[in-house]
Amino acid sequence: MEKLNYKDSGVDIAEGNALVEDLKGLVKQTFNQNVLGGIGSFSGAFLLPSGYKEPVILAATDGVGTKLKLAIDSGILNSVGIDLVAMCVNDLICNFATPMFFLDYYATGKLDKNAALQVISGITQGCLEAQCALIGGESAEMPGMYKDKDFDLAGFAVGIAEREIVERPLQASIGDVLVALPSSGIHSNGYSLVRKILEKHAINLDSNFNGKPLIETLLTPTKIYVQTFKKLQSKIKALAHITGGGLVENLPRVLPNGICAKVIEKNIQQLPIFEMLCHYIQDTDKYRTFNMGVGMVLIVDSKDADFVAKESGGYILGMLESGEKGVEFV
Repeated sequence: MEKLNYKDSGVDIAEGNALVEDLKGLVKQTFNQNVLGGIGSFSGAFLLPSGYKEPVILAATDGVGTKLKLAIDSGILNSVGIDLVAMCVNDLICNFATPMFFLDYYATGKLDKNAALQVISGITQGCLEAQCALIGGESAEMPGMYKDKDFDLAGFAVGIAEREIVERPLQASIGDVLVALPSSGIHSNGYSLVRKILEKHAINLDSNFNGKPLIETLLTPTKIYVQTFKKLQSKIKALAHITGGGLVENLPRVLPNGICAKVIEKNIQQLPIFEMLCHYIQDTDKYRTFNMGVGMVLIVDSKDADFVAKESGGYILGMLESGEKGVEFV
């Protein structure tokens, strides 16, 4: 009787160990004075920053969605890690939490060290931009669960905030101004629809789009807004991360009852990629599926609006008025 080893089942422990060794240098770039220990322990350790009266820990988790499929099929893997970090830390700051550290989960059918390193290099870059430490992660080789080169990603970000900020009532009020922070592109939502459009209309991913291959525009990583939040935190009443559900579903999440967000539609700085995609979809879907060029919305006092718009690289999107909680395009 032939006896089997783990590699016969499709799991290569040596490849996994080699990956860990090769990524240590990448990960250490993200470390700061609060990281305790190094890579290779059973868990990551992080010293809570000082200066908080009643520190509260907040956590967010997310993935990249079917944008991964485009990345895998094209072989462009060095940017989806940025998306992974962005989707988590951009949520954290909406609760006024400063990101502290990040962990990732990478699952695949057959581990390819070089492919994994490209992905993790993106995660590292995202953590550096978000000014948080990558203190741990997990790579799982699961033959039979994933086909060919397929893999999936999950991210976990942990931040810190003052309890009085976390527990305070919603701050937005009538007369406040909406400041839009431009997105870098589609970010990481709506890609099932994007891929359906590409398939149904036989659109070539290598075709020229604004001077470069279309696939490069489609894989532009999600913008990270952490540094903008840190710089302008004292001037911001609320933040809404414009992800799945678009402006229509995300802005109301930070509005008290009886307040309506009036969005001046002509002010939206729509990117060319959305002009192209919207040619193929129903109008009712565009603001509920895509960010349409708005990655984050800040709600600020009217007296601070021009300053915040200038300092954030944003622009005035609209205002808050009395009415049923929701979004109205004017």
